[in-house]
Amino acid sequence: MEKATNVIVIATRRSPDSVDIARYYAEKRGLPPTHLCLIDCVPQEEVSLAAYRDTIEKPVYEHLNKHNLTLRVDFLVLTKGVPIRIREGGFSVDSALMCAPLKLPFLREKGRVHENPYFGVAEPFSRRRYGFYLATRLDGYLLAHIKALVDNSLKAKPAKGIFVLDIDPRRDKSGYQLINDSMRQAATLLKKRGFEVLLDERNEFIGAVREVMGYYSWGSNDGSFNTASYRSLHFRPGAIAETAVSTSARTFNYTQDGQSLIADLIALGVTGVKGYVSEPYAVALCRAHLLFDHYTRGRNLAESFWSASPFLQWKDLVVGDPLCAPYRANGK
Repeated sequence: MEKATNVIVIATRRSPDSVDIARYYAEKRGLPPTHLCLIDCVPQEEVSLAAYRDTIEKPVYEHLNKHNLTLRVDFLVLTKGVPIRIREGGFSVDSALMCAPLKLPFLREKGRVHENPYFGVAEPFSRRRYGFYLATRLDGYLLAHIKALVDNSLKAKPAKGIFVLDIDPRRDKSGYQLINDSMRQAATLLKKRGFEVLLDERNEFIGAVREVMGYYSWGSNDGSFNTASYRSLHFRPGAIAETAVSTSARTFNYTQDGQSLIADLIALGVTGVKGYVSEPYAVALCRAHLLFDHYTRGRNLAESFWSASPFLQWKDLVVGDPLCAPYRANGK
């Protein structure tokens, strides 16, 4: 396999699992040794802004500069053990790290956000062109779940479906309607191109669907949410997902409290999924029609999620191998 030279994987030396995951990914993707970046941050899920600057951002960018990778790398892959959230403001570490070259201020008020210039763009991403990177991470409840993200990426095939779009019709109001409308638009686009789509507009929460290639729902925000149904999905290798849930990526540790977690979908075998480490507001969520259209036209996992996301340096977190692109041979 040709070495992947446009991605680096980042782990903390203080977590054996973090290093193990990074080395596993590096081996599977054939990364050169210089594309494995080991830092010394404390393995916890939340970090102060000062500690983020000193123990994550600074050493990562020193590594990029030292190995002349600043403009040769497009994608950053963080691993379990590297914090997910900055305490002050609840920002995503991943989103902050990928945007560091832009030197953006941290904006904490609704309505004051940094627009993503890659939003809606169906073309390949380039660090040289946009001035920042795209970040994903390899995370989940268990080491086996996390390694499966990599394995499923490599096994992914361009399947025709099923794409499950579970609308909650009770959300057709206020700022929530844009998410339902985006799912409806995604269904139309995918069906026109011959994909198998399950668009559900009933109050019922959908579960027990097998061979899922794409999934979007309101998760625990659905008025009829059922945990057993949520945990009964079966995903194909290469499947991607999003849920309209404010804190779906608040933790990757087992918990019975709070809203539904994307970690459950990772445990079920999804290959890529987007979540939020704290309240992002509905307007920040992935647009389903952009996400699934770009992915099935050949964009990779990182490009698909971030081109469907309106904001930068916000609450967003994408899980999966950024290079996963099962439809690339068929896309243009």
